Amino acid sequence: MNMKIKRLIDIILSLIGLIVLSPIYLVLIIAIKIDSRGPVLFKQKRVGINRTHFNILKFRTMRIDTPKDTPTHLLENPEQYITKMGKFLRKTSLDELPQIWNIFVGQMSIIGPRPALWNQYDLIDERDKFGANDVPPGLTGWAQINGRDELPIEVKAKLDGEYVEKISLGMDVKCFFGTIVSVVKSDGVVEGGTNKEVTSSKESISK
Repeated sequence: MNMKIKRLIDIILSLIGLIVLSPIYLVLIIAIKIDSRGPVLFKQKRVGINRTHFNILKFRTMRIDTPKDTPTHLLENPEQYITKMGKFLRKTSLDELPQIWNIFVGQMSIIGPRPALWNQYDLIDERDKFGANDVPPGLTGWAQINGRDELPIEVKAKLDGEYVEKISLGMDVKCFFGTIVSVVKSDGVVEGGTNKEVTSSKESISK
């Protein structure tokens, strides 16, 4: 797929998403503010294309005293930090909606490898072997519909590499609709501290 065409599709769809989903944004903002103390959004440093850094946006799902830059699966008893509204947002993946803005401004793509935390060095280095750091990170991707949080780093990086190798409109469409199915079924989500080898897509908040 021509990357300029992919970028154009990202701009158009993200702009439509920002407009169409604005009522949902408003409802979620109000619900988050009522549910717990702290900001509605949080920013977290992530790895973008060519290992550059950018601040990803999410709806806050955890208390403001949560340890900084620690994946949820590495926290002891992570449930104690997740807010009531946060549980709902995570289960439905609605906490990811603010990333539509990251897509619109060009920091992310709709489909691509999920952006690693800046300190997930093993995952970043492993992705280098497959060229997965050479494309914009995505809201969802090939690894997310093939295991999500349950995947070991080596497998996740290899799947990200497969996406880069086979990148096309058809591949993006497959990932998009596959993600909808995964979200509905809540496939591969790991919130606890039992699986230490995985790299979770649900990280703790930055203070």
